[in-house]
Amino acid sequence: MTRSRLGRAFWTVLIVLALIVAMLPFFFMAITSLQKTTSAGLSFDLSRLDLSNFARLFTDYGFGSAIVTSGIVVVIACVLNLVVASLAAYAFEKKPFPGSEAIFVVYIVTMMVPVQVTLVPLYTIIKELGLFNTHLALALPIVNAFGVFLIRQFMISVPNELIEAARVDGASDLRIFTRIIIPTIRPVLAALAVFTFITTWNDFLWPLVSVSDNRMQTVTLAAANMVGNLAQQYGLIMAGATVSFLVPFVMYLILQRQFVEGVTASGIKG
Repeated sequence: MTRSRLGRAFWTVLIVLALIVAMLPFFFMAITSLQKTTSAGLSFDLSRLDLSNFARLFTDYGFGSAIVTSGIVVVIACVLNLVVASLAAYAFEKKPFPGSEAIFVVYIVTMMVPVQVTLVPLYTIIKELGLFNTHLALALPIVNAFGVFLIRQFMISVPNELIEAARVDGASDLRIFTRIIIPTIRPVLAALAVFTFITTWNDFLWPLVSVSDNRMQTVTLAAANMVGNLAQQYGLIMAGATVSFLVPFVMYLILQRQFVEGVTASGIKG
């Protein structure tokens, strides 16, 4: 066996081992969720195989309404983020105005501010607007500078000559945006949709602060409440974690190609 083949074999084994290690937590979560158990471990007893944990999530612990709430919030957040970020990126990149670069830099700097710092003022604003315990309150903080930055980096690749030609033909800014810009930046919109979906679905801190009504609890809050109330029923807790994990995982699998294409193109063309 040549040195190059030995090198490939070594890296293959190393990658496989790393993959196994990375998958262990998910394997542990899955096998524990299928058992009625009060202990945590990697052992799997077929005699304790039981799907009742998943049924109890929806019949006894309100996971159905939590999934619906999270789904509504995710849809609102995705729509708001895609619309606001794409329009703002279009203004910064294709409709520059005096001071636009300085404003954009300040806007990007806000990404460096820890979320915990903004919790109190954000809570106060939401409460003063009368949005406390609403889906919109849970979705609004997801709209931030990251989406604008991501789309703007991709939008740099759109030729200015194409936009000028459309203007010469009498096209309005709205028509240019909807007929030229949107079809061109579709891959990065898919990538931002995945980012927004996962961020919103997995968000815990902001729903914990902004929700006091149990009927408005999200999946993450429902799962966290189970840990507090059912500290010894590991099978039920892991069933909740499995359901929470599967939804964004399936979403990522569906949009994986568009996600990778959008992120890669944004990095190269920026």
